[in-house]
Amino acid sequence: MATEGARIDRLSLLLDQFDHASEMARVRLAGLGDEEYLWEPVPGCWSIRQRGAATTPRAFGPGEWVLDLGAPDIPASEYAEVARQAAGGMSVGKIAEDWSVSVARVEEVLAHTGPAEPDETPVTTIAWRLGHLHFCFAGGWEWTFGELRQEPKLLVDFTPSATVALERFWAVIDRWRDSVATVTDEQLDTIGFSQYPYGSDPDEPFAAVLAGANLELIHHMAEIALLRDLWRARGASASLTS
Repeated sequence: MATEGARIDRLSLLLDQFDHASEMARVRLAGLGDEEYLWEPVPGCWSIRQRGAATTPRAFGPGEWVLDLGAPDIPASEYAEVARQAAGGMSVGKIAEDWSVSVARVEEVLAHTGPAEPDETPVTTIAWRLGHLHFCFAGGWEWTFGELRQEPKLLVDFTPSATVALERFWAVIDRWRDSVATVTDEQLDTIGFSQYPYGSDPDEPFAAVLAGANLELIHHMAEIALLRDLWRARGASASLTS
């Protein structure tokens, strides 16, 4: 691989990682149909649903279709992050506000010792994972480069159409990428450059926010890729057990 003239500054490295992940995701998502997009591989999945059919307590969206969301909690996979927040000087009250949980729940997490029990989180559909990413990047852009006032949960009009969902999603991703490319070194180091209200963005330098956004894209797209593999193989599995 040629490296002559390659840029290795922080922003270039973060953008290159983001671009590589996006390119792979576009290839893996090619040909996604509505049935596969909404496929629920096991009972009790979280997905997008018509408002009147929603069963989760905090399902949200501005239109007819909403994204499933359960009661707020701190998953075991995030216990280490809570410990880092506390070690960094964040108060228990602020951590509780950050995760939308009680102070008692934060204290319980901080007092935990030994290995954490595996999370019993629901399986989510491709529609849910794509909708979640769309919501995160739309809100992240609005509260960093936009007017910093629109409620993130009202920014994405969820849809049962895979084609429409992908068109809207990639438009948001392209807008995010174009805006990030204009960021200066000073802004990368600025704590609170992003004021996105869900999470710790206001308490972190923007370089850390970008690294987190890349991780969000990478890990959810990997999950979507696996669901596509399972969808493609579902007929073979059925024939083997018949």
